[in-house]
Amino acid sequence: MTAINRKCTSGDVALVGAGPGAADLLTLRALRLIQQAGAVVYDRLVSEEVLALIPAGCPCFDVGKSRGRHNVSQAEIGALLVQLAQQGLNVVRLKGGDPAIFGRLAEELDALDSATISWQIVPGISAASGCAAATGIPLTERGIAQQLRFISAVDKNSDTAQDWASLAKPGQTLVFYMGLSALSEISRQLIAHGLSADWPMLLVENGSRSGQRQLLTTLADAATAAQSMALQSPCVIMVGEVVRRQRQTAKLMGSVRARLAAEMAA
Repeated sequence: MTAINRKCTSGDVALVGAGPGAADLLTLRALRLIQQAGAVVYDRLVSEEVLALIPAGCPCFDVGKSRGRHNVSQAEIGALLVQLAQQGLNVVRLKGGDPAIFGRLAEELDALDSATISWQIVPGISAASGCAAATGIPLTERGIAQQLRFISAVDKNSDTAQDWASLAKPGQTLVFYMGLSALSEISRQLIAHGLSADWPMLLVENGSRSGQRQLLTTLADAATAAQSMALQSPCVIMVGEVVRRQRQTAKLMGSVRARLAAEMAA
């Protein structure tokens, strides 16, 4: 059961995971809320494919952040959600992936609670799950990866340094979010703390989207290879022996999506 916090107010806010990008990876609840929205507040990583589902005439607010671009502060986003809900609107707050994974969810819930605004959280397929599925790899595997760790490569709001000694161990899969600009440092630290230079790494740009690209490389070669391919954000970085398992599922996935789209259009 999805968490719902009900308070006495005329409007409410649904914090919705938009998934990794492909519109057909939305949950049914997410799709219903988007189609019934009175206003939508969305992040940079929400795909055009998902935004196209918003009803015509629905007020939309782009509050996306990127490296060096923070036009709307987190406090302003919280205030906007409150303001729209207090106008009696059913607000959809769209976040890429799953809103509970590096989505600044707690700060927005605090703002809504302070104003006694009703809210609900709608989980989405995470970027890690979406990219793993799109490249045909398991994130865990018996005897190879018993742990799965999600790491924010960039967190300016924390004074806590990465525990590289803990991360640089076999038997686990590491998934770095927001890590493309820190790729050289990630590789250097993992090697320095014990992983071999030829330890496998998979970079997935635009996972699950039509423009998906992927690069299977090693810690030692990752930065040079990524630069050569001119990889861009959004790009998920996966480290561990499971990434060698990538299979040629992207073509199959594309054909399945094409068939489903044709059936829906018929």
